[in-house]
Amino acid sequence: MGNDGGSIPKRRELVKEAARNPTVSELKATVFESLNHAWTHDPISSEPIDLETVVSDWRGRLYNYESILKGLTTEPGSHDAEPKKDDTTTSGNGESATPTIFATELSFVSTGIKSLRDVVKLKFKRYRPPGNAKEKEIFACPVTLKELGASTKSVYLVPCGHVFAEMAIQMITDGSTDSTEEQELCPECSEPFNKSEDVVPILPTDKADINRLSKRMEHLKAKGLTHSLKKDKSASKEKKNKNKSKRTADEANVNGDAEKEKETKKAKKSTAASESISSRVSGINNPATAALTARVLADQDEAMKRRKLAAAAGFR
Repeated sequence: MGNDGGSIPKRRELVKEAARNPTVSELKATVFESLNHAWTHDPISSEPIDLETVVSDWRGRLYNYESILKGLTTEPGSHDAEPKKDDTTTSGNGESATPTIFATELSFVSTGIKSLRDVVKLKFKRYRPPGNAKEKEIFACPVTLKELGASTKSVYLVPCGHVFAEMAIQMITDGSTDSTEEQELCPECSEPFNKSEDVVPILPTDKADINRLSKRMEHLKAKGLTHSLKKDKSASKEKKNKNKSKRTADEANVNGDAEKEKETKKAKKSTAASESISSRVSGINNPATAALTARVLADQDEAMKRRKLAAAAGFR
């Protein structure tokens, strides 16, 4: 370029606006877009989520039941070796502005799901909006009738899996006659649940909720339970293998001690026989005669042992 009668534009002329941090409304729009995608697409297969057969893990993520089955039945080693990190909305200074646990794409290994006990099948209620019979049915909270999705903070109960608007469960738990009672009943199926631990938010964006879910799983693992409140078979299997290894080691130690004791007795017996022969030839001064006498005595002792064994066998 140049020498053509023109001019080369400078950077400040090309960049009309300086870089700026996104506004609060722009951040909210980005979070809502990511949340809506997580509500409508499976993070493993990227296929549309079917709310009729959807399941959730302890983090509140949504998956198609078929994706979990495929992941569990695939041979080990076929999953991605490197788990992919979760998406987070970041501010201009690089810090996490809104903590999120939903990601646009995940490998099955990174979910940490090892069996169907690690997920809960969610039960959504279908409703047709009142006033127009031609309206399409929606999935709504059976208490507030709010449509469930990215625009409504939703929770589900463990272990039954019924889904409600967060507001509905708060009204039920806060309006309880006995505030000290931890057990409440599901409004749909009347199954009891722990109001402080078994209310799981769907795709939470609040850091406090994420920390609470993490502590909940730590408590369940300490009790030998999974997210669905069923027994953790993998933990019991590890404990069983550990006990089996301990028993094997103990048996090996016992067998080793028995062998050592047997060898010690044999050595003592041999030493006693040698001492007996030595005492009988101790009066012979000639070394050659003493050695010959010791050999003869040893042969006699061996022959006597054989006769005793033969006699004992004939007696039986």
